[in-house]
Amino acid sequence: MKIVVLGAGAVGLTIAAKLSRVADVHAVARARHADAVRERGLFLTGIWGEGTYRFSCSEDLPPAWRAADYFIITAKSTDTEAVCRQFADAIRGQEVVSLQNGIGNEEVIGRFTDRVIGAMIITGFEWRGDAAVHVSVEAAPMRLGRFPSGTDEAVVRLASLFSEAGIRAEATGAIRSDLWSKTLYNCALNPLGAIMNVPYGALADPHAWAVVTGIVREAYLVVEAEGIALPRATPEAYLEYLRTVQLPATAAHHSSMLQDLARGQKTEIEFMNGAVAALARRHGLDAPYNACIAELIRFRERL
Repeated sequence: MKIVVLGAGAVGLTIAAKLSRVADVHAVARARHADAVRERGLFLTGIWGEGTYRFSCSEDLPPAWRAADYFIITAKSTDTEAVCRQFADAIRGQEVVSLQNGIGNEEVIGRFTDRVIGAMIITGFEWRGDAAVHVSVEAAPMRLGRFPSGTDEAVVRLASLFSEAGIRAEATGAIRSDLWSKTLYNCALNPLGAIMNVPYGALADPHAWAVVTGIVREAYLVVEAEGIALPRATPEAYLEYLRTVQLPATAAHHSSMLQDLARGQKTEIEFMNGAVAALARRHGLDAPYNACIAELIRFRERL
């Protein structure tokens, strides 16, 4: 199996490393990480094990890798279109997987290929230096499905490959529901954890939880207007699951958005709470919690 990972940051390099044990893998990454991978490999620590992984990695896509069984995009959502444009000749008509945060990435990729696979992962990846990543938490198995719905042999084969590589993964016929489920989790915790500079576990505080509750209830109104069925039918049911299962499982994790702000990088807020607020307006709904959180993050981005 030949796999290319495009836009490989902490998530992409870790995925590439794990898959390199069961497939031929090339990752396209920033220069300092690509150089470090070539020189000494990727150093991985945390719940997915500790070790050094060596695999093909560069700043661009060599000619020998312009044909692959799967192209996996792990770039920030803000870079999805740029990545697709840069590698349009390679991905056109190919199996392309979006392993990203937020809503809207698969639609962007769909303008460049008709073979789009959505993927949902709720796992914490933290930089520990150039080409060094710590996997801190995992709240659920990865889920993969043909976008916008259904499954097929290519999806099942890829899920099996991830499992063989030591990453819990499942095929699903309802990937839009899974992507929205992850977006709920991200909207509830990611920006608030970034604004307050706390790990997710601290958001169980009653004052923070009141904000989380408002965010989730608004998002459920949008999901209903979009005609999407979620695994938990009501916001109360999801909030209980978030409080008792997902939050404890990721209590020690620091928001990826917090890491972006600390590095002076643009966040993915427009694909999370910003997307919820925009869709709410489109459906004639009010989403003041999501709109406020989005504005606060936009403000932080400008500092």
